[in-house]
Amino acid sequence: MIYKKVQLLVENYLSENEKFFLVSLNFSSSNHIEVLIDSFSGINISDCITLNRYIENGLNRDEEDFSLKVSSAGLTEPFKVFKQYEKNIGKKVKVQLNNGNVLTGKMVGADSKKGLLLEIKKREKIGKQKLVIKESLNINFKEISKTSIILSF
Repeated sequence: MIYKKVQLLVENYLSENEKFFLVSLNFSSSNHIEVLIDSFSGINISDCITLNRYIENGLNRDEEDFSLKVSSAGLTEPFKVFKQYEKNIGKKVKVQLNNGNVLTGKMVGADSKKGLLLEIKKREKIGKQKLVIKESLNINFKEISKTSIILSF
């Protein structure tokens, strides 16, 4: 029962605050609720606090015993929804394929139907010269096990 209430509260909040999108909504058997949100402009702590209060105000602690955690999707966590791909176009990513292969490169495009467009650099020796060759790969989302950002400092 609490699941439906929270789901409706989150949907209402996101429809009123369209800059945010839902990454995941998880419930444990002990009524621990975890909401992960993101936006194209980033998430700050006050965004999480506002949604947390919105959800808590929509629930009755006398009727339901629950714990609630609202946070942003972690930078190093694998992508869970398509909007995360869209948000991170132009960034360097690590893509693990279902067959176990791992590719790293710059994500130059993402299409929900066509898949991910990844630009990888290959080093090839031609004669005595070592050249860097850029290659674009189109990877169907069905082939991807997980994708995450590569942080560089």
